[in-house]
Amino acid sequence: MELNSEVRFGDENLKKAYHELEAGKFEDKQLKEWLDRAVQDLKKNAFSGIQIPKRLIPKEYHARYGPLTNAWKYNLPNAWRLIYTIKRDEVVVLSVVLEWMSHKEYERRFGY
Repeated sequence: MELNSEVRFGDENLKKAYHELEAGKFEDKQLKEWLDRAVQDLKKNAFSGIQIPKRLIPKEYHARYGPLTNAWKYNLPNAWRLIYTIKRDEVVVLSVVLEWMSHKEYERRFGY
């Protein structure tokens, strides 16, 4: 039995920022390509990232998106990170993109 998998954005501002990368500088367009590849991978397998320990999930994620039971990171090229959560809606697995950031921002946010 195949499990449907969808990828959504945590909010409209994030979705808008994702689409605006297309019209940006070379680096923005490159980041969009990496994010597109990540989205395709998550559609195939929502668990293709690395699970972040629950104790390390930033409080601001809970404040912005409601209580999260899990958070995952997907490593992008040039040390960028895509952060997402997995939710289940009956037989559909949802990967909800929370944000993307450089490795430096990631270390700061997660206290490494």
